[in-house]
Amino acid sequence: MSLDATRRSFFQGMFGSAAAVAMAQQALAQQDSANGLPTRRLGRTDEQVSIMCLGGWHIGAVEDKNEAIRIMDAAIDEGMTFFDNAWEYHDGGSEEIMGRALSGPGKREKVFLMTKSSGRDEKFAQQCLDDSLRRLQTDYIDLWQFHEMNYDNDPDWVLDRGGLKTALAAQKAGKVRYIGFTGHKDPSIHIKMLNKPYDWATAQMPINVMDAHYRSFQKEAVPACLARDVGVIGMKSFGGGDIPAKSAATHEECRRYALSLPVSTLVVGIRSMDELMADIKIGRGFKPMADDQKAVLLSKVADVAGDGRYERFKSTQDFDGPSPRKQHGFAVG
Repeated sequence: MSLDATRRSFFQGMFGSAAAVAMAQQALAQQDSANGLPTRRLGRTDEQVSIMCLGGWHIGAVEDKNEAIRIMDAAIDEGMTFFDNAWEYHDGGSEEIMGRALSGPGKREKVFLMTKSSGRDEKFAQQCLDDSLRRLQTDYIDLWQFHEMNYDNDPDWVLDRGGLKTALAAQKAGKVRYIGFTGHKDPSIHIKMLNKPYDWATAQMPINVMDAHYRSFQKEAVPACLARDVGVIGMKSFGGGDIPAKSAATHEECRRYALSLPVSTLVVGIRSMDELMADIKIGRGFKPMADDQKAVLLSKVADVAGDGRYERFKSTQDFDGPSPRKQHGFAVG
């Protein structure tokens, strides 16, 4: 059986309809890149973005800030040109160090830059935007996403309290090119966001081998995104770090499995040059796993995946950011 046929077989079992399978195949289509990583289409934006995206939280955790800048410079040179960030990462420190890295000659123009707003209401969203533009030392953001749609009423708040109004005004002013959202709690919240009267450009969500067995974004949210031509941005391919450290799935298997699903790009946490080059090696010339490889891997982790022990961000508040907690009146610890 050909590789395309095995992919169709796998997606047929996961997504069901022939139309969904065809959309998954389209999302997986790659273009070669002269400077390293292949690219994929980012949903209806038609932007071609690197299949791996440098994670903003982890780069902000690098203790030596000059080393963090060297890592980002190397990522650009190696073709990892989609950069992730968020207003609240390390109290703005992640955006500030990324801004320093992108302030070098010609750097900003080479990067598709994403950051995220914690604001649900009009005023707070505007504060997030202004702070992010200043910290990132740029006059526009390629993709601005509403961060951590983790509570059932977040989709209502973003529209009813004016957050989306701020984003649309920023888009009209040329400060934001595309608008999306993120979340790691429950695929039903993503579905609620997708059903709102706005055509989101992107949706970011956990994509990993455990997710297939527990509150599955890849089975529920991904098909809903594909049906609307919303670009899927994967994250947490290590489940917060524990999957390759404590389970039967290796670092490479975790990355390759996530990239074998119909995501436009996968956010990867990088804290050293060695980690960067390990992921570049996986991404360069990437070919999706065959159907039987994915099935074996899913079977290997099934016994420990179904209770959510490797995805506690779905069932606890331990991984929720401080700003969303505060807005909902929860303690920050």
